[in-house]
Amino acid sequence: MPVPSGYAAHPQGSQPSCFTKIRMGLMMGAMIGGATGILLGGFMGFRAGMRGKDLLLQTGKTVAQSGGSFGVFMGVAQGLRC
Repeated sequence: MPVPSGYAAHPQGSQPSCFTKIRMGLMMGAMIGGATGILLGGFMGFRAGMRGKDLLLQTGKTVAQSGGSFGVFMGVAQGLRC
């Protein structure tokens, strides 16, 4: 289905730049990876019997790892589409 010419996201009719697309892909990937990291890191910590500060540290590490790696992959994928 074609996009209408008066699309509200870009009222001037210009498309976002390649850098903007890459940045948005990176941020979207980081958010999705971070949310996944919260779920998986929390589950792994609870399963290992961690509580309190140890659980928070484990979950934080998992969030940073999964958010960073998925963000990089999404940014690269958006860069390839430019």
